[in-house]
Amino acid sequence: MDEKKRARWLDVLYLAMVIVPFILCMALKIATTPASEGITVTGAHVYFIIQMPFAGPAAFSTLPITESQVNSWAVMIALLGLCLYLTNGIRVIPGSRRQVIAELIVEKAQSFVNDNMGERFAAFAPFVAAIMGLSAFSSLSSLLGLYPPTSDLNVVAGWAILVFCLITYYKMKGGFVNYLKGFADPIPVFAPFNVISELATPISMAFRHYGNVLSGVVISTLVAAGLQGLSSLVLGWLPGFLGEIPFLQVGLPAVLSLYFDLFSGCLQAFIFAMLTMLYISNGFPEEAYEARQARKSKAKLA
Repeated sequence: MDEKKRARWLDVLYLAMVIVPFILCMALKIATTPASEGITVTGAHVYFIIQMPFAGPAAFSTLPITESQVNSWAVMIALLGLCLYLTNGIRVIPGSRRQVIAELIVEKAQSFVNDNMGERFAAFAPFVAAIMGLSAFSSLSSLLGLYPPTSDLNVVAGWAILVFCLITYYKMKGGFVNYLKGFADPIPVFAPFNVISELATPISMAFRHYGNVLSGVVISTLVAAGLQGLSSLVLGWLPGFLGEIPFLQVGLPAVLSLYFDLFSGCLQAFIFAMLTMLYISNGFPEEAYEARQARKSKAKLA
């Protein structure tokens, strides 16, 4: 197989990685979700439950596999396939539009991180780009009729806890004692409030993202159901099948979807990434870190 055919087959494989996971998720949702009448606003559907090998409370002895987890994996596989497709056959001198797009994404992500975090945190560009892509694509999956993982608090809370661990790690770069002293700033009496503020960081990040996405899903569902009922009430007198067509549902739900699914979903991804960068860079004690590194260097020389 020559190089061109191999590249084409790889392109097909990578595009399949982008498309097939969502098709399988939609098929799984249709096959496992029971039919219902009227509006139903529920959490993520539980596909099956895995019994864990140890005894204990039900919350710890079982592992439910939900719609959020399956859709999250679909988004991750799709993002991986998209990245592989954009970088397949890259050259030193760009020879295709997708390589130009890939380089543009990398340059914008790197510039975004450098402008908000500084050159010291330049290596954070892949992490921030991954957070934004995962969040945005998870929210946009609702356009396919899937349950967006970002409307599940468990998913977003996991991201927030990961970011909180990074924030704490970089705050401790100046030393553990210096980190503890930070809770007594500006005066020791504020220490309990500073501890609460520290613990509230991942909670606020999770609830802000989760609440905005979930509220958009709920509002769109309620408006669509209300317009269907109003259409039946106002235009139900039309003869034959015309009276059953929800004419009033045409237009407004699409506009709401354009805002809640597209604009709001991407906006929340941007806000989450921005908060991640600001919390990590602002929490980093640069002066204490430099002084600590200088003491370590002197100790090695001594």
